[in-house]
Amino acid sequence: MKKTKFEPLIDTSFGYTLSLISGKWKLMILYLLSEHKIIRYNELQRKIGSITYKMLSSQLKELEASKLIIRKEYPMIPPKVEYRLSKRGKSLIPLLDLMCTWGSSEKPETCEFLSKSKV
Repeated sequence: MKKTKFEPLIDTSFGYTLSLISGKWKLMILYLLSEHKIIRYNELQRKIGSITYKMLSSQLKELEASKLIIRKEYPMIPPKVEYRLSKRGKSLIPLLDLMCTWGSSEKPETCEFLSKSKV
């Protein structure tokens, strides 16, 4: 029997993509930025709901480091910071759209998973 070459998942293009968008909140952040184009930090936190200040900051920093979002800070008091998708981040929108389409077709009428996760 011929052995196939084993390639660690992280070394694949799929693994690379996952490394950029994995995390509990990154896909939601990307989705909200695709819907609202430009959004301020506090507005983003309100729209997500249950995310902590520290976690949102961390996820935004990682997305910015991956060049998926652009952070613009205005020199004023109090500080005003806006986030938007970069060109690279916008290239993920078709992937998010496919996920939405799949979810629309596969989500049961009453979604047990969603109702249980809110308890």
